[in-house]
Amino acid sequence: MTAEPTPQNAPPAPPRPPRHGPAHGPAYGPAYGPGHGPAYGPAHEAALREAEDAEFRRRPLGRRLFAPLATLAGVAAAFAYVGAVDPNEPGHYPVCPLLRFTGLYCPGCGGLRSAHAVAHGDLAGALGANALAVAGYAVCAVLMAVWLVHAVRSTPTRLAARPAVWWALGALTALFAVIRNLPFGSFLAP
Repeated sequence: MTAEPTPQNAPPAPPRPPRHGPAHGPAYGPAYGPGHGPAYGPAHEAALREAEDAEFRRRPLGRRLFAPLATLAGVAAAFAYVGAVDPNEPGHYPVCPLLRFTGLYCPGCGGLRSAHAVAHGDLAGALGANALAVAGYAVCAVLMAVWLVHAVRSTPTRLAARPAVWWALGALTALFAVIRNLPFGSFLAP
C-alpha cells in the first residue's frame, strides 16, 4: 500500500511557464525596458570587445599570425597563378558575362589582365587594364600590412567603415563603370 502524498513527501511541482500579456507585464528582453533581461547596448558591446581583445592578447604569436599569413599566402598564390597563366590569351579564363552579352565593360573588366601586369611588375600596363583594380590592390596591401603589424603587437584589428564610406565606394565604382563605357572615357577601358 502506498502512502498518500503529503506536503512533506510530495514531489516538487514543475516550474510554471511565464505569463505574458498586458495584465502580467512584458515577457522578457531589452525591448521591454530596464530590468527585463540582459542589457544590450553600447556599454555591453564595449565590454564584449574588451573581453575579445583580452583573449586575443593572450594568444601565442603563431596563433595571432595564422589568419593574416594564411590570407597573404592565398592572395600570393592567386597572383602567382594569374601571373603564370596569361589572361591576354583567350580560353584560360571565362569571359565577363556583361561584356559578352551587352558589349559593356563592368568595373571588374580587365582586372585579371591588371593582376597579370602587377605580377610582372608592369604598373603602366596594370593601370591601363583596370585602374580601379590597381587602387584596390594597393588598399588591400596596406590593410594586410596593418593586419600583420597589429597581430605582432597583440592588438586586434577592427575595420568598421561607416555606411557613408560604403556608399561612396559604390558610387565611385558605378562612376568608373559608366565613364569607361563612354567615348571620352575610353582611356579607362581595358
